[in-house]
Amino acid sequence: MKALQERIRQDGIVLSSQVLKVDSFLNHQVDPMLTMEIGQEFANRFRADGVTKVLTIEASGIHFAMAAAYALRVPFVYAKKKQAVTLTEDVYSVPVYSFTRQETYRISVSKRYLSEGDRVLIVDDFLATGAALLGLVEIIKQSGAKLVGVGAVIEKSFQEGRGKLEQAGVAIHSLARIESMSPGEIRFVEETEKTLAEETSTRC
Repeated sequence: MKALQERIRQDGIVLSSQVLKVDSFLNHQVDPMLTMEIGQEFANRFRADGVTKVLTIEASGIHFAMAAAYALRVPFVYAKKKQAVTLTEDVYSVPVYSFTRQETYRISVSKRYLSEGDRVLIVDDFLATGAALLGLVEIIKQSGAKLVGVGAVIEKSFQEGRGKLEQAGVAIHSLARIESMSPGEIRFVEETEKTLAEETSTRC
C-alpha cells in the first residue's frame, strides 16, 4: 500500500533498528481517512473468503479491525487483555507475552461472540514477533471457528513473526513490509525485490 509506505517515511520515527514510532498517525493520534483506506485494503484482499467476523486485540488494533469490518459489513470482536467484571460468561482465553511491555497477560474473548460457524479474519497494527497474533490464532482454534487469514498494517519482516505464522499454516497479508530500518532510512521488502529483479534483468 503505497500511501501507507509514504506516510511511514514522512511521519514515522525510527528509534532504532527494531523500534518504529508511528503514534502521530496510526496508534496514538489516528488519521481516520488513512485508517478507512487500510480497512478497505484488507476487505479487498479477504472479501472472497466469506469473512463473518474480524478479530483483533485491544487496544491499538481496534480501529483497523473496525475499518475492515465496516468495509466487509460484518461485526468485529476484540480480545480483552484484562477481564472486566461485566465479562461474567465463559471465555476463550490464552496467555500472551508482550516483548514491548516485558510482561505476560491473558487475553480473552466471550464464547458468545465466536463459534464454529464463523470465518474469522485477524487484523492488527504490527506483525513483529507474532506473539499476540499467535494468541489470537489459538483463541480461534479454541472456538472451532475457521481462520481465513491475518492482516497486518505494518510488518517488521526482519523479525520472526511471519515465519511462525506461516509454520502454523496462516495466510498473511501485510500492507507495509519493512525489510530494515535505521534512523533516517526505511527499506520495504517490495523495493528490495524490485531492485533485485532489475539487477537480474540488467545482467541478462
